[in-house]
Amino acid sequence: MHKLATVAAGAAMVFCSLSYAEEVQVEMNKIDETGIGEAIGVIVAVDTPVGLQLTPNLKGLPPGPHGFHVHEFPDCNPKEKDGKPVAGLAAGGHFDPEKTGKHAGPEGDGHAGDLPVLKVAPDGTAKEAVTTKRLHVADLKGRSLMIHAEDDNYADKLGGARIACGVVK
Repeated sequence: MHKLATVAAGAAMVFCSLSYAEEVQVEMNKIDETGIGEAIGVIVAVDTPVGLQLTPNLKGLPPGPHGFHVHEFPDCNPKEKDGKPVAGLAAGGHFDPEKTGKHAGPEGDGHAGDLPVLKVAPDGTAKEAVTTKRLHVADLKGRSLMIHAEDDNYADKLGGARIACGVVK
């Protein structure tokens, strides 16, 4: 009987921990060199047994693949570079807690801010979840999520201009 009670208690703890996985909603806005623009939806981040899952519910984006990253600071405002304002530059660079200094993709040995490419449908919506094994919801807090104008090959094409951003609270 004692064994059965222990198994039942363990199963209940697993069920509870799966039922109450940490989750955060990140409001996303279009950005440009003048500042933060219109809201385009949310991205829900949740810890899963296979890694951090990011599920977008976005609209108004250019169709196609887009670079998608965690940036180091919780600020989506423009900042000056070489005397000109740059969209979302206040978010800093890609989140790199290990100080690798390299861009190697979500499965590589570079910085942890690389996320799988965000796919935007022909109607400008993004609803397809992406997962990364290297991060958890706790890693996102106090940072920003950034969507870039172009695809990202994790080598020499890093997504181009910053077009949408959300601060993770």
